[in-house]
Amino acid sequence: MQPPRIPASPASPASTRPKTTALTRRAFLQASALAGGGLLLELSLPGTAIAESTGQQMLPSPTGATPLSIWVKLHTDGKVSIASKNPEIGQGIKTLLPMLIAEELDCDWAQVQVFDAAFDPSRFGPQWAGGSMATPMNWLPLRQAGAAARLMLLQAAAARAAVPLAELTTRSGQVHHAATQRQWSYGELATAAAALSAPDLATVPLKSAAEFRIIGQPQRGVDTPKVVTGAPLFGIDVRLPGMLHAVFESAPAHGGRLGGANLAAAQAAPGVVAVLRLQGVGGSDALVDGVAVVARTHWQAEQARRLLELTWDLAAAKGHGDAEYAAAATALMDAGQGKELRRDGDAATALQGAKRSLKARYSYPFLAHAPLEPQNCTAHFQDGKLELWVPSQNAQAGQNLIAQHLEIPVGQQQVHVTRSGGGFGRRLMVDYMVQAAAIAKALPGQPIQLLWNRQEDFKRDFFRPAGWHELRAGLDGSGKLVAFTDHFVTFGANGKPLRGANLNAQHFPAGLVEHLFYQQDMLPTVIPTGYLRAPDSNGLCFVFQSFLDEVAHAASKDLPQLMLELCAKDQIVGTTADPTRASPAFYTARARAVIQQVLQDSQWQERKSKRGHGFGFAFYFCHLGYFAEVVEVELKKGALHVPRVWATGDIGSHIINPLHAEQQVRGAVIDGLTQALGQQVNFTDGVPAQQNFDTFPLLRGNAIPEIHLSWVRSAFPPSGLGEPSLPPVIPALVNAVFAATGKRIRSLPLSLAGF
Repeated sequence: MQPPRIPASPASPASTRPKTTALTRRAFLQASALAGGGLLLELSLPGTAIAESTGQQMLPSPTGATPLSIWVKLHTDGKVSIASKNPEIGQGIKTLLPMLIAEELDCDWAQVQVFDAAFDPSRFGPQWAGGSMATPMNWLPLRQAGAAARLMLLQAAAARAAVPLAELTTRSGQVHHAATQRQWSYGELATAAAALSAPDLATVPLKSAAEFRIIGQPQRGVDTPKVVTGAPLFGIDVRLPGMLHAVFESAPAHGGRLGGANLAAAQAAPGVVAVLRLQGVGGSDALVDGVAVVARTHWQAEQARRLLELTWDLAAAKGHGDAEYAAAATALMDAGQGKELRRDGDAATALQGAKRSLKARYSYPFLAHAPLEPQNCTAHFQDGKLELWVPSQNAQAGQNLIAQHLEIPVGQQQVHVTRSGGGFGRRLMVDYMVQAAAIAKALPGQPIQLLWNRQEDFKRDFFRPAGWHELRAGLDGSGKLVAFTDHFVTFGANGKPLRGANLNAQHFPAGLVEHLFYQQDMLPTVIPTGYLRAPDSNGLCFVFQSFLDEVAHAASKDLPQLMLELCAKDQIVGTTADPTRASPAFYTARARAVIQQVLQDSQWQERKSKRGHGFGFAFYFCHLGYFAEVVEVELKKGALHVPRVWATGDIGSHIINPLHAEQQVRGAVIDGLTQALGQQVNFTDGVPAQQNFDTFPLLRGNAIPEIHLSWVRSAFPPSGLGEPSLPPVIPALVNAVFAATGKRIRSLPLSLAGF
């Protein structure tokens, strides 16, 4: 792969520059001394509202000051300990967040020791991972925390040396007085600094970008050596004295209830300690009906599971399958009477008067998360208290459900969040935590590790919901897009879409087409849905950018030309509210910049598509990030090959850790290609057909393309990267297939298309 190239970014118009986020209102520091000498800093600041998978709130409203604590410990030996409070699921956050503090503290990265903070939201504030939110939420506050610590050390040195503060500087964990050539290590000053009052974060000076020595430099993940040597970091690695192993057998179909249960053979199996019948509470999100087998080893528990004689009532899942859903979606699109989401102008009339109009129906399937580490949780219940070890993106939701359904108060629970072997949104759901807690409560005093096998992990997923779209577009005599509509059919209940089934009323090209109409219909389902990496966007981008490619072709243009025309005027579409909120504004200037850069990188104008060889383009904005991507495809003997992908992103003014940023984009591109080329989950009467990687394939190493990456810098605070680079690769791929074959792909995966 070519090294990432950072092209210059055009200056943003003053009207499009973001206002400073209000995240630091009421933020403050508390300082204290460490035992044995040293400085301890606790940063507190208000939270930000964001929707949680359970429909509650992960974070409190900005109107209430909530502690979000990052602990910085300066030791007398010169070492700096910085806590990592958020779950590490492979996104590199355990390295990135401490980098922000270390930069402004002005120590060397080699001095830093990163440690996992205890899970304690009452002390550390919300501790979760999702939505690519960690960077935008912490960019300014954590830098201020580091700068405040540096200022206190300077004040301590000024008092010791009886010199003006302005005569002192810092570098590499030391304070320097140039006039007398004296210097003091941070460790020497830490105890004295701890006695000072912490400064107001709003007043502490921050480094200029030119002064950065850590931010912007590639840093290896702090856990990487342990990961590659197999050190026990993950939930699946937890081992406790006397620990037993549990498996959980649930209904083959979602919504199933347990009927008869003959447990005798399983109870008599070698190594089995207990076989427990558990009654479901709270639906799929918490605990479903099932039988837990607890044994001395996981192997013994799995073998005993096969001896269970269970009967299930699967009536609730009858008729919940692909064929029924597709038929219902077709009927709703034919009726054309969905719930109105947005109406600009008069799209119906504009379509009738258009010089040329287009109509197409698109669809995409259910998808599983399929993390390599199956769901697991270790639980120990004793004397009314519960202790848990779990790889979770959202452990606090698990605590709340355990308190609600198992009557173990949150205050009686202690959680240790381990590293996760992949999350992708699946570990926002915490059903496996409730299962483990229920088993442990039934066997008090005994540590229990619940581990799902691969089939159970697929079967009990919270799936990316399928979706169906009918789109229409109208062109005037000059080929300008004057009308655009979408009728989206997905899944919902009580008039609200289920998780991962939203269509934002601001979705592109809303606000850029004079006549536009969005509507949505919802189907009932027993199949639990969830947020998959780039939620909503992973399906919507395929539909909208593929159809817009059709529109461009009808107008005798290519898609980049159409996109640049739509974004030609500098404007802000949508809300200009706090950019960490769920529906941020869309800046056309940022879109143009990444589109133009990827066209240059891929030499788009010089491309030569021909039979069996084509190039496709797509653009998308989500999770505060702007990405444009080009995919090259070749068809040889009926097989589709992707030799190269070009990706250009704008995630703000700085790439904090270029090494992890590159890894995130590469992984997202591979993820998107994998989904598009061959992944789907089919249902018949609520039973998923795909329950392992033999039918839900991952992209093979020899099929991974060259991925060329570049960045556009813009005058915006840095944003997250876990999601925004994934969606565009999917429509860019299918648009490339059209360029190579003349065949439109309107339904995924491509393995169903045939060439």
